[in-house]
Amino acid sequence: MRRRPFPDQRRPSFNRRWQQRPWWVRLALSLLLPLACLFLLLLALRGSPDPDPDPASVSTDPSRSAATSSPLLPQRSYLDGVTDALNMTDEMLSAHSFSRQLTDQISLAKTYVVVAKEANNLQFAAELTSQIRRAQSILAHAAAHGGTVMEQEAEKAIRDMSVLLFQAQQLRYDSGVTIMKLKGQIQSLEEKSKAEAEKSTKYGQIAAEELPKGLYCLGVRLTMEWFKSTELQREFTDRSPAVQSNLRDNSLYHYCVFSDNILAVSVVVNSTTLNSKHPEKTVFHLVTDEVNYAPMKAWFALNDYRGATVEIQKVEDFTWLNASYVPVLKQLQNAATQNFYFSGSANRGTPIKFRNPKYLSMLNHLRFYIPEIYPELRKVVFLDDDVIVQKDLSELFAINLNGNVMGAVETCMETFHRFHKYLNHSHPLIRAHFDPDACGWAFGMNVLDLVEWRKKNVTGIYHYWQERNADHTLWKLGSLPPGLLAFYGLVEALDPRWHVLGLGYTTVDMAAIKEGAVLHYNGNMKPWLKIGMEKYKGFWDNYVDYSHPLLQRCFTR
Repeated sequence: MRRRPFPDQRRPSFNRRWQQRPWWVRLALSLLLPLACLFLLLLALRGSPDPDPDPASVSTDPSRSAATSSPLLPQRSYLDGVTDALNMTDEMLSAHSFSRQLTDQISLAKTYVVVAKEANNLQFAAELTSQIRRAQSILAHAAAHGGTVMEQEAEKAIRDMSVLLFQAQQLRYDSGVTIMKLKGQIQSLEEKSKAEAEKSTKYGQIAAEELPKGLYCLGVRLTMEWFKSTELQREFTDRSPAVQSNLRDNSLYHYCVFSDNILAVSVVVNSTTLNSKHPEKTVFHLVTDEVNYAPMKAWFALNDYRGATVEIQKVEDFTWLNASYVPVLKQLQNAATQNFYFSGSANRGTPIKFRNPKYLSMLNHLRFYIPEIYPELRKVVFLDDDVIVQKDLSELFAINLNGNVMGAVETCMETFHRFHKYLNHSHPLIRAHFDPDACGWAFGMNVLDLVEWRKKNVTGIYHYWQERNADHTLWKLGSLPPGLLAFYGLVEALDPRWHVLGLGYTTVDMAAIKEGAVLHYNGNMKPWLKIGMEKYKGFWDNYVDYSHPLLQRCFTR
């Protein structure tokens, strides 16, 4: 038990202490306390606003208003702001507002309709929907005839809806259940969207890989023309000394294209010569495969391109291109590599775009052997078969590459065009030699100094990295990743107007297209395919002569 303190240790009471003070102190305190209360009352009355102020007497002095307003006390309540923002009427603010009751019931009922349908309670959902329409009709009628909902027309609707909402609560259609079901719906929709996107990518890839009927027809008919006409065959076999000389003349403008698409190559040649100031000084070096060799020769023998010289070769004639010399050819002939990329069994995560047959074609990798294909040439412009030329390209041959091997347009405007996008920088060999944020550049229109190429042994560098990638850990299949490695530090950036990219997969600024010298349909949506982007097909069609008899037989427009 706690002991009480001794009497002399107790604290004296208030009355006892007050009586112990001098009489004059007690008198002064008694007079000051009422005076202080009166003073505070006067201050409160002076600070209160006049309920009906005279406009002329209201001060407009900003300094005074700032001094009399307190930052801690809001001038207007939050409810006033909400009321003004929602433009609420007096009827809606009334405690007995039928409009507000109907509006609240409609919002809640719409949620219960969704939940009822999910629970497969279709009859209840139908009844709720009917009551929602009834309440909306009452509100619409009131808005059209004065804006006030009358008691006689709203009372029964509110009562009937209340019964249904109460029943919904009995069915446990509460907010928690609703949120969980809506989350499930969102997750299901996201999964469906992802599956549909994968299907779209797959079908788009298949469409891009298929040979259109028109191109197949053209190849067959050109093959027939070639073998039945000795004159066409003689045109390419009996080349004049002047033509032979042009193929090695370094004062002329040399372009090389490697493709098995006859129509696409013809568009490249046609657009280049039509926009060239000196087409007679233009020389095209075309390389195709054995299947398209005869029809390709037939087409260019049947058509003249403003006096330009055209040379056609087939890749099978390059006997030095063998597995013992070319690492990528050895890999492409390997059954395990083909299984890795095309069956999908070895790596389920391999994107479908890397399972494209073009990656098995040596035509796709021939660009790394240009100095060996054309040993007497010093400078060439490499063009892909999915480009069109809109301006004269002769100035490219006069560009100073400053000792670099290649001139190319950089594609580092966005992060996904930098080295880390194409290469596996988690691999120590890549991480030790290359900057992950280095700018990428585009194949498709490239100026090549073959003298510097041979001097710096770029083909040897290419072979080195291909051999290191035998286990497919440095990059996926394709020609751009090894190109980035082989030409690293040897690329001169060109003006972006020389090479405009993206017409085969994205939206391109029309001003850039107008200014561009070369338009590149990189991506799956090539202009000769049905899936090609319609808004860009016209640029390509401008260089196709659909009045040609062979094209009329194979293409219907």
